[in-house]
Amino acid sequence: MTYLTTAITVLRAVLGDRLGYLRAAARDKDAGASAVELAIITAVILGIAAALLLVIKNFVTTESAQIHG
Repeated sequence: MTYLTTAITVLRAVLGDRLGYLRAAARDKDAGASAVELAIITAVILGIAAALLLVIKNFVTTESAQIHG
């Protein structure tokens, strides 16, 4: 369960940091992100989603093995 908790904590930190950046950009009337920035953001989010998927899969597999003994 600690893997899942860690993954969720990391996800919240990354998204919170990104939200702070977006709020600052809106406050400063920034035009927005470039295509390269959007590609990097997308890649980071995809990586986090893949890592979370692996954590959940490993947790379910482990718990399933314990249940089936």
